[in-house]
Amino acid sequence: MQRGRPLTGKSWVGVNPTAKQSGTARKGASLSFTEALLSLGSARDSGPRLEPLLKGMGKLQKKGELYMFKRLKEDIEVVFDQDPAARTYFEVILTYSGLHAIWAHRIAHFFYKKKFFFIARVISQLSRFLTGIEIHPGAQIGRRFFIDHGMGVVIGETCEIGDNVTVYQGVTLGGTGKEKGKRHPTIKDNVLIATGAKVLGSITVGENSKIGAGSVVLKDVPPNSTVVGIPGRVVVQNGVKIKKDLKHNELPDPVADRLKSMQKEIDALRGELERLKKEGAQVYEHSDL
Repeated sequence: MQRGRPLTGKSWVGVNPTAKQSGTARKGASLSFTEALLSLGSARDSGPRLEPLLKGMGKLQKKGELYMFKRLKEDIEVVFDQDPAARTYFEVILTYSGLHAIWAHRIAHFFYKKKFFFIARVISQLSRFLTGIEIHPGAQIGRRFFIDHGMGVVIGETCEIGDNVTVYQGVTLGGTGKEKGKRHPTIKDNVLIATGAKVLGSITVGENSKIGAGSVVLKDVPPNSTVVGIPGRVVVQNGVKIKKDLKHNELPDPVADRLKSMQKEIDALRGELERLKKEGAQVYEHSDL
């Protein structure tokens, strides 16, 4: 290929500029993106000045592509780790709605960070229509996030999710009102949230915790805990089962407590009255004298 001739073909066929110095040219060989840019820069008589910049651009693009494919591979691999029903990559990529929702969210979140809010919401709503999973584009989601089954999952705008988190169908990570600012939960690393659980408000679920199916969590959850019930309560922490207090004869009685308090006040008033009577009698005796 002659100098100045435009690159043609899908493989960017051209002369390697580094080979020109050694007197050899890879005619017909496929050039990389960086080499193609260098060839283009040389063709415009500005190769020496553009060469460092073009090399940097090529490295950045290569790094970005590797990072993107690494994240995509992680999202697929976590499906095989968490779902024994997954068989092939082809099946996972085409049929897992949770994976589709996560990928759509990553795209929507990119536009959201660039302040293209309308585009981000359109992508989010389209994903919701196709998958049944609603993830606000403002939500921050870590690596290897897995949504199993997925239908009915709702994740709010200010929600923060760490790495290796698993969520099942019907889970809501939402707010408790119309307040501004941080109003959705923070989910730390390695958390599992089972079917139908609701985690509401600006609370934190600690690392390695589990939220039982159908639970409603309204308070912070310590790390390494298991929470069940409505409202959610910790039943296991750091591998130790939390014992229940079964002394039914010692249950608190607010009425009795109030009566005891009133009795103490009455006794105090009686003592004060007796003291005043004695002082009055002494004053009366002195006045008679």
